[in-house]
Amino acid sequence: MMLLVAGQPGPLEAAATFHKRTAGAETNVAIGLARLGLKVGWASRLGTDSMGRYLLAEMRREGIDCSHVVCDASQRTGFQFKGRVDDGSDPPVEYHRKGSAASHMGPDDIDAPWLTAARHLHATGVFAAVSGSTLALSQRSLALMRAAGRTISFDTNLRPTLWASPEAMREGINQLAAQADWVLPGLEEGRLLTGDGTPEGVARFYLAQGAKLVIVKLGADGAYYEGQHAGQPVRGRVPGVPVARVVDTVGAGDGFAAGVVSALLEGLDVEAAVRRGTWIGARAVQVLGDTEGLPTRAELREAGL
Repeated sequence: MMLLVAGQPGPLEAAATFHKRTAGAETNVAIGLARLGLKVGWASRLGTDSMGRYLLAEMRREGIDCSHVVCDASQRTGFQFKGRVDDGSDPPVEYHRKGSAASHMGPDDIDAPWLTAARHLHATGVFAAVSGSTLALSQRSLALMRAAGRTISFDTNLRPTLWASPEAMREGINQLAAQADWVLPGLEEGRLLTGDGTPEGVARFYLAQGAKLVIVKLGADGAYYEGQHAGQPVRGRVPGVPVARVVDTVGAGDGFAAGVVSALLEGLDVEAAVRRGTWIGARAVQVLGDTEGLPTRAELREAGL
């Protein structure tokens, strides 16, 4: 999805200029993992319009395998507008994903041998919310990877306006989370999905559904984790990383996911993985755009992570 970020703070309708960026939860995590040197594949559908051409070029520039990106001349590329704020709060966002090329993807678009050749799948609740067919694609993808014995991470990443109802959102998201090994909800997301407003309660809800490890994001307060890892029970908290000034909160969760997933795939313990995630999330909130704060491997080494 393409992102248009307002050039000035204030209501979106008052913005005189916008800056072009890449966006989308899955896209952001793919870029974050690729910058850390992991081999990443991305499957999507774009229009052949200028937005689609821009996105494809940017993803290729990041070194991501785009062999399973379909360019469809009959459909448009999804995009969103994002405003700017001066007080560190969440900026206004408008999504234009309904009816996009990617929204027409479904289970028949899955190349099962290509998918299951990967050792890990990262999925989020955003793509699942776009349409009934993308929800079905998400369900099928997770089922294939689970059957193949691969690991799956799932970020609940709620977008209530994209769902038909709160009940449909809870059912759809929780069914997907039950297929995942590592579940990454935010605390408020967890409350909406489970009815429990505590990190421990949210974690134990998903552990009871079949997750192996749950990491609950606590914003500036860091994260809580609980579950099993490497055959051992784990539980703990990692504090947040202080920042001098919050510029843009959007994309912080994706940076967190890229940090956690990369570390776990590299064999680090859960505490170290969550420390990496909180550090990348803190970088993300200090810059405009969803991916500008995502580090390279060299920057990660400099930070001792």
